[in-house]
Amino acid sequence: MHINLLNLGRVPYSEALVIQQQVIAARKQNLIGDTLLMLEHPPVLTLGRNAHRSNVLASDEKLAQRGVELHEINRGGDVTYHGPGQLVGYPIIDLRGDLPGKNGPHLGPVDYVRLLEEVLVRTCGDFGVMTQRICKLTGVWTMAGGSIPEKKIAAIGVHVSQGVTSHGFALNVTTDLRDFEWIIPCGIADRQVTSLELEADSDREPTMESAFNSAARNFGRVFEHQMLRGESVDQLLAAHV
Repeated sequence: MHINLLNLGRVPYSEALVIQQQVIAARKQNLIGDTLLMLEHPPVLTLGRNAHRSNVLASDEKLAQRGVELHEINRGGDVTYHGPGQLVGYPIIDLRGDLPGKNGPHLGPVDYVRLLEEVLVRTCGDFGVMTQRICKLTGVWTMAGGSIPEKKIAAIGVHVSQGVTSHGFALNVTTDLRDFEWIIPCGIADRQVTSLELEADSDREPTMESAFNSAARNFGRVFEHQMLRGESVDQLLAAHV
């Protein structure tokens, strides 16, 4: 059993939505197997199904000046930011497949999110960053220490349709965290965000390439599938026409 793995580089958010829809449609028809798309986005804000527009602090004019797009989408969660230096993963997974922790005909969405969190916890650990889950706060967080509260290093927001997942996770690798000042990330006002670059051991400084390799490796381990690297979405879809 394998999961297709594609590194798409930097892709505008609207283009990535189209790509996701193509892969989702092919997965639902069993034309392709489970697939993990990983990429970066130019600066963009996305509002999930439960988002409050008030959590976008920057005005429409300010966002337009910065060339920042805003998209309302069907994933769970509130508002989040994507931008350069952030590793974004879109797993297109059939939850009815052979997956760890599945009880019954399909893996539950909450259990699926826990698996994504585990992938990110292990990935952060590869760079010497100890992280954790926090009850009722989806995503991955650094460990608190003394007067320093935990900080969010990775966000998760997913959608499931006909048993097939879309959207996914965003791990801050070398992200310019000042861009998060445009929003209240995920609607959580009393926690800050951070990045692997700020938290990593000095001898394990992350790059987008090393973070990609770590996340791909850990995704395969957590989901108990071999990761099969592909060249492009077009090639993946054409191979199964």
